[in-house]
Amino acid sequence: MKLLRVGPPGAERPALLDQDGTLRDLSALVDDIDGSVLADASALDRIRAAAGAGVLPALDATGLRVGPPVGRIGKVVCIGLNYHGHAAETGQATPAEPVVFLKAADTVVGPDDTVLVPRGSVKTDWEVELAIVIGRTARYLETDEQALAHVAGYAVAHDVSEREFQIERGGTWDKGKNCETFNPLGPWLVTADEVPDPQALGLKLWVNGELKQDGHTSDQIFPVAEVVRYVSRFMTLYPGDIINTGTPAGVAMGQPEPKPYLRPGDVVELEVEGLGRQRQELKGA
Repeated sequence: MKLLRVGPPGAERPALLDQDGTLRDLSALVDDIDGSVLADASALDRIRAAAGAGVLPALDATGLRVGPPVGRIGKVVCIGLNYHGHAAETGQATPAEPVVFLKAADTVVGPDDTVLVPRGSVKTDWEVELAIVIGRTARYLETDEQALAHVAGYAVAHDVSEREFQIERGGTWDKGKNCETFNPLGPWLVTADEVPDPQALGLKLWVNGELKQDGHTSDQIFPVAEVVRYVSRFMTLYPGDIINTGTPAGVAMGQPEPKPYLRPGDVVELEVEGLGRQRQELKGA
């Protein structure tokens, strides 16, 4: 299933995109698409049954904003330097273990919402990523099979980063990762049953129509199952939590000087194979 949330910020309603590309209203079945629904097998079964029976009312998508596909996100866990190509382009050694950092849940916006370039920023960068959406409470998972069984689905994430704030301003990466609007998510949550192999997905990103990133999840240093298993050793993952799994080569930081960092007025488009497409216009904060 392709689950999504539509409507104004803070007032999104749950919806489903059916096989014909028609937007369907789920409001009669669930209040939202959030951790409580993703952890409720009976609720998901009701949605599947209603979709299969063709009884869900259609929504007019004209002018309708698409919000983040998951509401009330508890935390966004991110994996840094998780593609061989990205580690190489930034001149960093392949990590021996996953690099883990957090983004605040309030950085998450819709897939086509405006991204704000922070005041004083000179190094705002792009990063297309595969996002994991957790569906079951996960702690101390031992096997890859267990890890994948705790995944509700997948989505497109844009891990926007400010490299000067991240690297040159002291401390950890937090200052360069948690600026307002720095985590567009969506358009859909694609349930795990429709993604049989998360290591077989292409990722692409364009800036002002120019292809910048053209990667593949097979290049991940730590694949999806290992990431979920590893993170569960250090923190409890709850339904509705998000894990951004890293970005392939092609970011601005890895380009020759002058590096083409993002500026107000730029347009970024990105996609992950089978998971939909995003488009953001950048403006100054």
